[in-house]
Amino acid sequence: MAERVSRKELKAPDAFQKAGTQAREWLQGRQTQVAIGVGVALVVLGGVALVSYFSERSDDTASQELGQALKVLDRPVVEGTAAQPPPLPGQEPPFKTAREKDEATVKALTEFRTKHSGSQAATTAALPLGQAALRLGDADLALTTFGEYVKKAPKDWPMRASALEGQGYAHEAKGQLDQALAAFEQMAQENKTDYLNGMGLYHRARILILQSKKEDAAKALSEVSSTYPGSAAARLAADRLALLASEGVKIPEPSTATAPDAGG
Repeated sequence: MAERVSRKELKAPDAFQKAGTQAREWLQGRQTQVAIGVGVALVVLGGVALVSYFSERSDDTASQELGQALKVLDRPVVEGTAAQPPPLPGQEPPFKTAREKDEATVKALTEFRTKHSGSQAATTAALPLGQAALRLGDADLALTTFGEYVKKAPKDWPMRASALEGQGYAHEAKGQLDQALAAFEQMAQENKTDYLNGMGLYHRARILILQSKKEDAAKALSEVSSTYPGSAAARLAADRLALLASEGVKIPEPSTATAPDAGG
């Protein structure tokens, strides 16, 4: 059973807003069952998948160099220096902190995108670059790179949802709630994948709460719970609904709607 989030945590700003952390990292910190974690693993998987997708459509040299640039994501983070084994020949040492890794990622992918500006491989690199910038708290860089990805990536490519989510969080970090709401609404409309089921709608509800539109938020949260039962988003929505109910907000009756087909 998922651990319920405390009222104090729900009332506090999302951890991302304090430290520029990504949405899924925020979720993982409070919901161990959430299987959508974008952390390093998702970035690597997304980057590799996109390299494969674009490799047939982009310059071979750029694609190969992107693969090299993305190797920074494979280097682990090992905090502390006690009993650290030396790296094997040809291997880079582990990063000492997650921030150090994100800074190295931003540097490597920025240099790559400058060299291959306008290429499809540069578009591919925009997603992990934006995610690293977001974790570092650089909302402006994140908005630029996520915006390029959303503009140029195929409409049916599932990783667009991650870019839209990143856009929403970056706008939220800058206090641009209307723009954040628009990004999350687009995410909810476009997402057709299981791993982010309901998250666009959940994020939309969060922004509505910040805008003091709590009844509208309650409707959105109820829709998450009824349309995507058992999902990470539904569990988070249930906690938010409980808090809204404790504040006297009228909670809509549960709907009998069923989850849409993730493939269409």
